[in-house]
Amino acid sequence: MQVRVHSGAIILQTKNDLTHSEHLGFPQAQEVGLDLLATAINEYAIYMLDANGTVTSWNPGAEHMKGYRSDEIVGRYFSVFYPPEAVAERRPERELEHAARTGYHQAEGWLVRKDGTRFWAHVVTAALRSSDGSLRGFAKVTRDDTESHTRLERSSERFTNLMGLTPVGIALFDDSYRLARANDALCDLLGSEISELHGTRADDLRHPQDRSGPLVMISDAPTHRILKRADGRPVHCDLRCAAAVEDDGRLFWLVAFQDITERHQRAEELRYQATHDSLTGLFNRRAVKELLDELVRGPGAERVGVLFCDIDNFKRVNDSLGHDAGDELVANLARRLRSGMPPGCVPARLSGDEFVVVCRDVDAVGGLEALGKTVSGLLRTVVRLQGQPVQVSAAVGCAMPDGTVTCGDDLLRFADAAMYRAKRRGPGRVALADPGLAQAINRQLRLEAELREAIDNDDLVLHYQPVVDAAGHVVSAEALVRWQHSEHGLLYPDVFLPVAEQGDLLRDLDRWVLRTALHRAARWPTVRGRPVGIAVNLAGLLPDDPEFTAEVTGAIAESGIEPDRVVLELVETVLVDLPSGPRRAMLELVDRGVRFAVDDFGTGYSSLARIKDLPAQIIKADRSFVSDLGVGSRDLAVARAVAEFARALDCQTVAEGVETAEQFNLLASVGIDVYQGFLFARPIEEDRFTALLEQGLPLP
Repeated sequence: MQVRVHSGAIILQTKNDLTHSEHLGFPQAQEVGLDLLATAINEYAIYMLDANGTVTSWNPGAEHMKGYRSDEIVGRYFSVFYPPEAVAERRPERELEHAARTGYHQAEGWLVRKDGTRFWAHVVTAALRSSDGSLRGFAKVTRDDTESHTRLERSSERFTNLMGLTPVGIALFDDSYRLARANDALCDLLGSEISELHGTRADDLRHPQDRSGPLVMISDAPTHRILKRADGRPVHCDLRCAAAVEDDGRLFWLVAFQDITERHQRAEELRYQATHDSLTGLFNRRAVKELLDELVRGPGAERVGVLFCDIDNFKRVNDSLGHDAGDELVANLARRLRSGMPPGCVPARLSGDEFVVVCRDVDAVGGLEALGKTVSGLLRTVVRLQGQPVQVSAAVGCAMPDGTVTCGDDLLRFADAAMYRAKRRGPGRVALADPGLAQAINRQLRLEAELREAIDNDDLVLHYQPVVDAAGHVVSAEALVRWQHSEHGLLYPDVFLPVAEQGDLLRDLDRWVLRTALHRAARWPTVRGRPVGIAVNLAGLLPDDPEFTAEVTGAIAESGIEPDRVVLELVETVLVDLPSGPRRAMLELVDRGVRFAVDDFGTGYSSLARIKDLPAQIIKADRSFVSDLGVGSRDLAVARAVAEFARALDCQTVAEGVETAEQFNLLASVGIDVYQGFLFARPIEEDRFTALLEQGLPLP
């Protein structure tokens, strides 16, 4: 027999000398081998017990380790080596019982020397049996591991201290995935005492919201998990997990829990803001498009319904009572929609006065038309705004997928087109999309694609209409965009601007017109020694655009034109009640020399008190005041008022739509500064306009 150490464990190994055993018999030979071995090895305590646990032999190593001489210990029960608490727990007997049952037992723990001092020991017990299998006794081998145990204890203490210092929750799980140790940070994270956590299965720490599989598993990166606090609240964590092996070969798991609840909440808030309307709390356009994309591409797409709702006369409410009243009206209607929606229907707000309702299954709510009437009824009400009752209704367009719908945008367009059909029929009407409408929308989609391509490929053209002074000399020109379509010929704005608006192309169109017009105007000849200005009407690139200032200054810089030759025309309704940011953007451009014109002045509902605060230098009287001008007419009085109002604000006035000499003379008599209209010139191609400038002759 020999003793060897493998991976920190003591191994008893017997080699049988068959020749010798013929004389002594195998059991006797085994005992003789053990006695010789025990005498030869001094670094281990090796001794024999009989079947009852009485010491029968004692080696020098045992005397050195435990302090007993052979004559003092042989014949005594071996429990004398164990501390009282171990004896009380019958640890000595249980070790022998296990060795007798399995042939071998291995354990670590505190033992007691003769002088009462304790040492940490690694003990191996092997059962010895006769040739007939009966139990003869036990061989015990003990190694003093106090020094290594002390080092381990100190290492464990350092680890415990480190666990206590780190703000991250740390836990040790045993090979049955039960929590063995945890630091204070984890206890605080879970709102529990360590005594409550000890022995808890790892997966019992998961919150019901956590659906990511077992809590303890190896992963290359942190995993997002949701734990359950003692009070039931969820705790979001980044979890890292590592596996290790104990000295005895058992697996254990070290798991770190980084609390990311606040970060998760912030991310959820940002996600909510990105998908919900800030005024009403309803889904916004982005969320609706994502939902519709999912529904029209999933099972049951043929039962999906979309209702597009537009509040009747909302602009009048906004302009007459103010934007706060408009917001109050929108919020009121949103509450009605939310509370009155049938199951499976989701209300949303796209923008301004536009609402959308998405229904997952129109059959479940009585059909598309019935749903349209329900929504129309919810939006037909009386709302008290600023102390006065306002009758409200909405046009509702309803659509379902047909064979051409491939995404949520397609379905929204069908419903939007149906809504415009309802609006043409009168306030509070409902209209359903039909195959003819779908065909029209498909044509619209083709035009949008072609217009986008025309913008990208510079297939648009600009015509210029001169603006003249009282003597007929050209002082500036308005750039007017045309589309030279390969199939339909020259298209005017009344044809393709609705296409641009529907396709969200107005901004790109404005950028093209602005850059092209400034580039061409920078090379125009002067008239009577004065440079000619260029006016660009903006409908998509507006002051509330974060890139507005950069786009305008970039176009000016690229063209090389002087900023004071540039006029940007904006309709009255865009300019009133400007927030501080867009107003600052306009004033920054004004400081650089750019001028702003209020286009179609007088057609909105703005009061003069609000108009006077606009950061504009030019007022363009709408053509509706010019067309019916006559001596003594009310329109002449309006024109005079506009001119006087502009002078009071130190603004230049422009009359557009001047077609007759009589109109011109009357406008000149009331003090209008410059004029634009067919009387002087129609919008013309650039080469003709340049030739007109080179002639330098007054118009007409």
